[in-house]
Amino acid sequence: MSKFNTRTLTTLALLTTMEIVLSRFLSISAWNMKIGLSFVPIVAAAILCGPLAAGVVAALGDFIGAILFPIGAYFPGFTLTAFLTGFVFGFFLHEKQGWPQCIAAVGINQFVLSLFLNTLWISILYGSPYGPLLAARVVQCVILTAVQLIGIRVVSRALRAVGESLPPESRE
Repeated sequence: MSKFNTRTLTTLALLTTMEIVLSRFLSISAWNMKIGLSFVPIVAAAILCGPLAAGVVAALGDFIGAILFPIGAYFPGFTLTAFLTGFVFGFFLHEKQGWPQCIAAVGINQFVLSLFLNTLWISILYGSPYGPLLAARVVQCVILTAVQLIGIRVVSRALRAVGESLPPESRE
């Protein structure tokens, strides 16, 4: 799916929609933490289409979800973090999804982008002290690290199985 065509756009639109539904309706959320499976469509976009496409899926999912189904005030910092998250997944997972790539992608996303950057955005948005908020969010990052490592391997295998079952003329 490296070509920019109707099939790719349709796939990315579907993955964006899935990200919105998983993030806004099927996640456990509190004001300072969120646990869910909204990373799955972003990982699928990363594996299928690469860093830029995955970043766009994540950023659009965050922006459209925040506008249509607000959980709190819209803050563009979260959209930036979403884009960077998708980009990191795509950078590490587009070509190969082995354990080293999965660990690097999840580690950067959870312990740099989510823990440090999103905690900064929450601190700015709500006026909460950064240190105590950071400490409280470590639990979320540890839980999501395990969930994402397993989830990426499952998504990777599922996409490979689907790709192998398609007729040759359908594979791009």
